[in-house]
Amino acid sequence: MRAVTIIDGALEWAEHPDPVPGNGEALVKVHAAGINSGDRLQVMGFYPAPPGSPPDIPGLELAGEVIALGSGASRFQLGDRVMAVVGGGAQAELCVVHERHLIGVPDGVSWEAAGGFPEAFTTAYDALFSQADLALGERLCVHGAAGGVGIAGVQLGVQAGAEVIATVRNESLRDRVASFGATVVAPEDFGEHGPFDVILELIGGPNIPTDITSLQTGGRIAVIGTGAGVKAELNLLDLMLKRARIHGSTLRARSLEEKAVAARAVETHVVPLFADGRLTVPVDSTFSMADAGSAYDYFKAGGKLGKIILVP
Repeated sequence: MRAVTIIDGALEWAEHPDPVPGNGEALVKVHAAGINSGDRLQVMGFYPAPPGSPPDIPGLELAGEVIALGSGASRFQLGDRVMAVVGGGAQAELCVVHERHLIGVPDGVSWEAAGGFPEAFTTAYDALFSQADLALGERLCVHGAAGGVGIAGVQLGVQAGAEVIATVRNESLRDRVASFGATVVAPEDFGEHGPFDVILELIGGPNIPTDITSLQTGGRIAVIGTGAGVKAELNLLDLMLKRARIHGSTLRARSLEEKAVAARAVETHVVPLFADGRLTVPVDSTFSMADAGSAYDYFKAGGKLGKIILVP
């Protein structure tokens, strides 16, 4: 097979041996794979793949067709359309995925949309509901709302009956994000729109002081991105007086079992909304995997709405 391959910090479309599915695994012919911040960090040498995932092939999410099954694998059949969050290796013609991490792709959903769904919506759902306990009628602030995870968080919050405030730096994208049901504000002004019950933090350190002061009593901050900085000055007294909670999360390093639990939650609560069109994956652009370097440069430049997708 061929795969996007990290060689001396650059990306090449290179040959690799075909992977073979083991016990409980499926071999997926990849039709689409989204680019995520973690992929770019891996290329830069800052986010190595977990044990068992290819160290030199990036890609945290994919959609494709099951073409072979390992021993004991029975959840899916040959030819089934599937998607998944993986530890790495998605940006390739073939990828092995444990069957418990696979989710069926709804009928009528394009490969490109399916390829940008798993990481964004699993990350957002896990942070907002499994960890931050977002509830009906609460007020949610989503930072960095024009990105893949951000726009997923906005849609999930709206579908859950929350009042959603979204921060978007690029003025040209604010109306488009607002069309998903959020009130969109400039990042520097979000504190004026509190108090918030839950804050989905995708920007990082610079936001944390205002995040805390703009929380409702008992509020929760879920940190899942640090693109603007990893360090923050924290007033513990403010946190205590608000009886607030701040926590961080990643998906990649979790155990097989933990990832399977996250996949089943998304399969049960999120995929039906994707299937009937209440949730969508805005696809900003599509690139060939052979031109992955250009796709990553475009991703780095920012200013996009939704996902950048690679196809073989």
